[in-house]
Amino acid sequence: MIPFTAPVDDILFSLRHVADAPSLPDWDDELAEGIIGHFAAFAEGVIAPLDEPGDRQGCRLENGRVRMPDGFGEAFGRLAQMGWQGLSAPESFGGMGQGPLVAAMVSEIFSGACHSLQMVCNLVPGAISTLLKFGTEAQQAVWIPRLAAGRALSTMCLTESGAGSDLSRIRTRATRRADGWRIDGEKIFISGGDQDMSEDILHLILARSGTIDDGVKGLSLFLASKSQAGSSIKITRIEEKLGLHASPTCQMAFDATAAELVGVEGEGLKAMFTVMNHARLDVALQGVAHAARSFAIASAYAAERAQGRRADGGDAVLADHADVRRMLDEQRALALGARAMIHVTLVEQARGGEALADFLTPVCKVFCTNAGIRAADLAIQVLGGYGYLTEYRVSQAWRDARITSIYEGANGIQALVTATRGLRALQGAGADAFDALIGRLSDRPEIMDLRATWREGRSLVLAATDPAALAHDFTALTATLFYRAVWARYRATSDDPDIARLFNMVLSVPLPVAVPMKSTDGVASSTE
Repeated sequence: MIPFTAPVDDILFSLRHVADAPSLPDWDDELAEGIIGHFAAFAEGVIAPLDEPGDRQGCRLENGRVRMPDGFGEAFGRLAQMGWQGLSAPESFGGMGQGPLVAAMVSEIFSGACHSLQMVCNLVPGAISTLLKFGTEAQQAVWIPRLAAGRALSTMCLTESGAGSDLSRIRTRATRRADGWRIDGEKIFISGGDQDMSEDILHLILARSGTIDDGVKGLSLFLASKSQAGSSIKITRIEEKLGLHASPTCQMAFDATAAELVGVEGEGLKAMFTVMNHARLDVALQGVAHAARSFAIASAYAAERAQGRRADGGDAVLADHADVRRMLDEQRALALGARAMIHVTLVEQARGGEALADFLTPVCKVFCTNAGIRAADLAIQVLGGYGYLTEYRVSQAWRDARITSIYEGANGIQALVTATRGLRALQGAGADAFDALIGRLSDRPEIMDLRATWREGRSLVLAATDPAALAHDFTALTATLFYRAVWARYRATSDDPDIARLFNMVLSVPLPVAVPMKSTDGVASSTE
């Protein structure tokens, strides 16, 4: 096994030089470096050693309660005691008051060390943001300090057996009674629906307060406390999964569960999107973490594994062979580029570019999760037979990464969002801002030519009667333009010859879609 090492230097370079975080008025570089250094040491020494045994042991459902793998409770206790659960919570509620950029650094390292534990812990920032935006003062006063201190963890209860991506089909009922709201129904695929690490769990539940004919307008957001619910919340099963064995994915039954309305009745989806938007960038970071970890394992193995002869007749290692170097280069480029895409998105959001961040969030979710899956798959290939075995754990990286393109909005739906709402919201302000961002990142002819192709694709999609048919290709083109532009920024800010070599490789890779794009009737996007 190759021990986990947090990619601290790569993260800091991306933030400082590619995303230009130091240009933000409230960026404290020394503090950010100190925070990431402290968390990296904790992740390497405490969290990462749990990943392999946690995967083997998995979670258990005993007498209606979920039992986490050995050591997880103790590690979470130390995590909470050190204040990490309150990293982004306001100081007035007992948190550290750090912003999304610092939180992103920590989240990536957390996911690289143990994706399963990160999954259970990292819905908390989204829950805190939701309460700050939509909760009452009383709800904030009760829950945010508990979440920040680690006394409570949180869930996001959306999915039902007949309502996955289409939330208008939700059947879980919310009924107003004289003594308050009650929830009845079942939810499935709920990460951390139960666990034995925290004293309490805050369940954020999307339920139908209106009629079925109201569709999504009949949905409201509610909160319920595990400790107060007692037997009215039951865990009926935990799922057997391909990966993330140490993260309990629960089926939950609510039976007249006491709940409080969060925000305005009938606007539950609006409130829930606060959690979901945070979760989507967090999932994108999970993809980055798997890409970085897969490269670290594959490159270390390839540097030592003797295999064949070099051209000069000397003994060779795997990394001396051109095809292996090609795979390692692709992994490295994906990890660096995907990370920078998220960092640029967060910096632009911090500058007030909400429309741009909304446009880029689904693009990052698609590209970065695919990057993690691809890099893990390449790691298996680099290690060969040992990659297919469990010893070096790249098979676990692939199993754990595979869910990222599915949950928190399947990538196909994220592509559809990009090609529809992404191009039309606010009269296309987000897409216009993306166009301008590319120009700020690089003026290299290769990037400008691709931007011109993207503009043609944008016009084609806007004119299409069925943009869904073009969504996959347009999102792939958008992501590739963004990826190459951040790599051009790497090239412009680094004097490392390896970065220059990787940039040339990135530009040489064929585009993932045929250009010019064509409509479903075969008409090309080019205006020539």
